[in-house]
Amino acid sequence: MGWIGRQIEGLGPYQSLALFAVPICTVEPAKLLAVALVGEGHWITGTITIVLAYAASLFVVHKLFVIVKPKLLGLRWFARAWAWFNAARTKMLAR
Repeated sequence: MGWIGRQIEGLGPYQSLALFAVPICTVEPAKLLAVALVGEGHWITGTITIVLAYAASLFVVHKLFVIVKPKLLGLRWFARAWAWFNAARTKMLAR
């Protein structure tokens, strides 16, 4: 991690949550925009938009989550939600 990663690690839990929400709030609407573009007949533009939105989601959001996850787990409600999600995912994958 570089300078930016160290700056992000220095944030508090709620600041980390706010920072984490920013790319999610931009990537998810971009996916909906891509579907709308395809629905209007703009296949190439819609396909490029959906590919870029998923790439941003996979790389940027995932990397940011890895950095802020320890801070987020300091929030009791987030830790409980994360534990529930992991238990549900494990149970589903066991089937």
